[in-house]
Amino acid sequence: MLYKIPMTNMIGDKGMGYYSSAYELYNIALLISSYSIPVGVSKLVSARLSKDEAKNAHNVFRRSFFIAFVVGIIASLFVFFFSTVWGKITGDMEVARPVKVLAPTIFVFAIMGVFRGYFQGMRTMVPTAVSQLVEQVINAFVSVFASYLLMREHNAAATPESWGAAGGTLGSLSGAIAGFVILIIIYMMNRKAIHKRLHEDRSRKSEDFMSFLGVFCITVIPVILSQTVYQASGIVDNTIYARFMDKIGESSKTYFNWGIYSNKYRQLTNLPVAIATALGTSIVPELSAVHAAKNYQSEKDKIAAGIKFNMIIAIPCAIGMCVLAKPIIQLLYPGTEIELSSKALMLGSMAIVFFAYSTITNGILQGIDRMFVPVHNAFVSLVLHVIILLLLLNVFDLGVSGLVIGNITYALTVCIMNAYYVRKHAHYRQEFLTTFLVPLGSACGMGIVTYLVYSGVINILGFRTITNIIAVLLSVMISVVVYLLLMVFLGGVNESELKAFPGGRKVAVLFKRIRLLKN
Repeated sequence: MLYKIPMTNMIGDKGMGYYSSAYELYNIALLISSYSIPVGVSKLVSARLSKDEAKNAHNVFRRSFFIAFVVGIIASLFVFFFSTVWGKITGDMEVARPVKVLAPTIFVFAIMGVFRGYFQGMRTMVPTAVSQLVEQVINAFVSVFASYLLMREHNAAATPESWGAAGGTLGSLSGAIAGFVILIIIYMMNRKAIHKRLHEDRSRKSEDFMSFLGVFCITVIPVILSQTVYQASGIVDNTIYARFMDKIGESSKTYFNWGIYSNKYRQLTNLPVAIATALGTSIVPELSAVHAAKNYQSEKDKIAAGIKFNMIIAIPCAIGMCVLAKPIIQLLYPGTEIELSSKALMLGSMAIVFFAYSTITNGILQGIDRMFVPVHNAFVSLVLHVIILLLLLNVFDLGVSGLVIGNITYALTVCIMNAYYVRKHAHYRQEFLTTFLVPLGSACGMGIVTYLVYSGVINILGFRTITNIIAVLLSVMISVVVYLLLMVFLGGVNESELKAFPGGRKVAVLFKRIRLLKN
């Protein structure tokens, strides 16, 4: 999000519309590398290590590397040559430029995904986290710098915004290469320990390549399909909206409005959902291990903890985004369109909760070997989403608001279906009071305080850029404290749960001293 802020202010909503549209196509191909392969490799490695089969676990790594190499090249070439077709579909050929720059990134991510999955299967997220941090730092620097240079160089072009978008996608390629180099370094640093584990492996079971390939496909294909259907909603939205704008004679505004929806609304609401995505990815090997061991009570405990952790974060984020929608847009994107952007963010803020829940439950279903259930749920939700979106645009003429409402209903449908199948297949009964109701009540109380603090500061100091910054930051800091106090006071978290949060031990000690937290 951070590097997209200066990019948006530099190349505008239309430029970010090109950038986001390029990513809709790119994300479909990227699923095989950045999501499906790490999840598949981590699941297979974790299952073998739980049986003390280190050699077979390492064979998963080597063979997956070969598969990723081949598939990555094919996917990169497909995206590169399909870019012009995508331009015709969305009604503007200028979008092909950033897509072509993005294409080689898929190959890099495919190989990198194997390394990440291997380390995740060994139950360490540190290499993934370090490589992602380096990747994003390089991505941010190159994206902003390249966008600026290309916009300046092609300022006289008919659509300089597409050149700026291409600069942004160049940052993604540079960041991917940097992250890959970091993973190779980490692997080489751990090479002795890995080979020691292989040398100590006394298991006699050895998998041939064809057996592995079958298991790998069974594991990865459902993940690819479920996520492809989910990502396809973005492509469907982009295509349907472009056709709608052409129908009403406003095709020149298509990428301007799409930039508002995809870059501002979805970017800001996806930020807290990223936590759910990370937890959904990391929970798969843990659930796979306890499910394989048939430790069903531990399985239920991990499901409950994963869902509760997500809701404790997602619900207040949704309320906060709703209350501070316009101030946040004014703070982050002062030189761009404000009213429509803030309206979209306010209207769609509750999608944070639905996407967070659907993401974590996707991970849960994959972890308990119900790989095709998320595929089914995502497909049914997509069909309903298309029908609803067509009605919202063509019958009710809601424009960008129709896109936002359609986005919410899609996530809500996935939530309902996933909840049903988690209960059915894991025999899990959801606890509602401390998982949903207490966080919601605490977040509503927090939202009232947030509004009062922000309004009070603005009324006293008057609205200016600097006072808006002060008011937003002050209201956010106070709201975090208020939410935490209300959660503890209402019994939403106990001592052990509080200690599980970063810095939670110190907070627990403080709350116990003031007798707010009981043993």
